[in-house]
Amino acid sequence: MTLTWPWALVALAAVPLLLGALWLVRRRRRKLAVRVSNVAAIRAAIPAHAHWKRRIPLGLLVAGLLVLGIGVARPTAEVTYSRSSTSVLLAIDVSRSMCSTDVPPNRLIVAQEAARRFIRSQNDGTQIGLVAFAGFAALVVPSTTDQHKLIDAIDKLTTSRGTAIGMAILASIDAIAEHNTAVAPTGVQLGTDDQTATTTPAAGTPATPTPPVGDFQPDTIVVLTDGANTRGVEPLVAAGEAAARHIRVYTIGFGTTTPSQPVCNIDQLRGDLPTNGPFDIGPPPGTGFGGRFAEIDEGTLQAVADTTGGQYFRAEDADQLDDVFRTLPREVVEQHRQEELTVWFVLVASVLAGAAIALSLWWNRYP
Repeated sequence: MTLTWPWALVALAAVPLLLGALWLVRRRRRKLAVRVSNVAAIRAAIPAHAHWKRRIPLGLLVAGLLVLGIGVARPTAEVTYSRSSTSVLLAIDVSRSMCSTDVPPNRLIVAQEAARRFIRSQNDGTQIGLVAFAGFAALVVPSTTDQHKLIDAIDKLTTSRGTAIGMAILASIDAIAEHNTAVAPTGVQLGTDDQTATTTPAAGTPATPTPPVGDFQPDTIVVLTDGANTRGVEPLVAAGEAAARHIRVYTIGFGTTTPSQPVCNIDQLRGDLPTNGPFDIGPPPGTGFGGRFAEIDEGTLQAVADTTGGQYFRAEDADQLDDVFRTLPREVVEQHRQEELTVWFVLVASVLAGAAIALSLWWNRYP
């Protein structure tokens, strides 16, 4: 426990002053007391418990003053964040390769089901945000505790071409900055004298994995993708931005090593086809549809996680993806913060003082 205002402990001097004043008052009373010849008779008339009854209220009052004096110094203690104290930004890949049927019925449907189960498994106070990315990245739902809103947005996810993993990370950082004032938006240049600042490499230049030093922010980013970056900023450059802000990024590579031909249903397309589906949107990945970009870039996803202090997971089917999502809450909520305890000290002091007054009035009441 630490004290924000240690100099306020001088308030504790009121306790010995009070006791000294009480001693002087009692001494004065003794001088004015009536002298009697038979002190034993007086003592016999006073109940044996009268002495400790007088001391208990005084002891409680002194204890209350001591506790209150410490409370004035604003004590703080390090506490662990509960799950509801964190915010998780889910960045889900909605590129056309997510329609691959190697994970039946296709990757996107399985990812949506796993995300829904993850959301439903959280406490009511857990804040979750949703970012969708393909050749773009957009914040679909800002961090919220409204599970129905999140699930409705996940149900409506549709696919597009391209994969912008780096842009998804940057969009997630900006979403966190909206509700966490300790996180600077991506457009803000961090000072080099700031402990959280890192040198961001030029666009297209791989970043060297350097985990941030110090405590992490209570907000985290979870990126689920089945491919490699094809648009926008490089993922490792975006990871440097996250690391500079002490935001952990957890990455999930989803899909098998032998992806099959992408087949999207009508709900997974953006309305750019005139007839009902399902739609065969091209040859299998690696044979013309996206080439190597349809294969999971595990090296980059691992580097992104290492750079930000997160963790990389690989899932090849629905069960493995569910296992990853079940692991995430234990990984992302191990946070600490300093919490002020003044209110608790004041509460204890009030109870002690109230008990002292109540006992004094009760034991000194008229018969």
